[in-house]
Amino acid sequence: MEMKREYQKWWSPALEREMELLIFGHSGRKVLVFPTRGGRFYEYEDLRIVQRLASQIEQGEIQLFCIDGIDAETFYCFWAHPSGRINRYQAYEDYVINEVIPFINEQNQHPELISHGCSLGAFHAANIAFKYPKIFTELMAFSGRYDLTLNVEYFSDLFNGFYNEDVYFNTPTHFLPNLSCPKQLAEIRNLKITLVIGQEDPFFQNNLDLCHILNQKDIQHNFYVWEERAHTGYYWRRMASIYFK
Repeated sequence: MEMKREYQKWWSPALEREMELLIFGHSGRKVLVFPTRGGRFYEYEDLRIVQRLASQIEQGEIQLFCIDGIDAETFYCFWAHPSGRINRYQAYEDYVINEVIPFINEQNQHPELISHGCSLGAFHAANIAFKYPKIFTELMAFSGRYDLTLNVEYFSDLFNGFYNEDVYFNTPTHFLPNLSCPKQLAEIRNLKITLVIGQEDPFFQNNLDLCHILNQKDIQHNFYVWEERAHTGYYWRRMASIYFK
């Protein structure tokens, strides 16, 4: 069967702008795909990860929903005050939860929904899955950074030293250690979690910290370490072909 490819666009009330996405496939487990830093809704296809997953998509095993990013309006909008950056991100989260997720569920009634992304997309995927675990059944994050306040290598604190409650509740390695709600913890424990990172990735230690936190909270997860930096499309294509099975 030839792969179904569908383009969608609508005016987002949450963001007050048009937002675009691409759908690949016709049925199967639903995959919400966040782009990397500055990436667009067509990035996953441009990186040839869709091509690598073509067999599973064509056979109706998975269906990809590749959404747009607005990083230039949120974390990388350096002309804006950091409080404005995090506020705009929360509007983006509102768009995902209240517009994209209902749209996905209308298109496909499969019970499984995977939150997925690479690099900054892995942050988006993990942050939203840990905050709304009831919505998702799985988290698959490649080469992620889970603390945007860190200064590592040439990656700077994306809030320039600013810190408030909104930053805290959107930093998984900050809010998870103090999470005590039994219901939310139980829902997170029901997630199938896969974290993948290169051993030379600048955020390797941040991944280790996240795994330590998950262990402390008795949250089962799979953690895979690849050789080298493993932070390009070449590696993500290989990761996808392995971990989407």
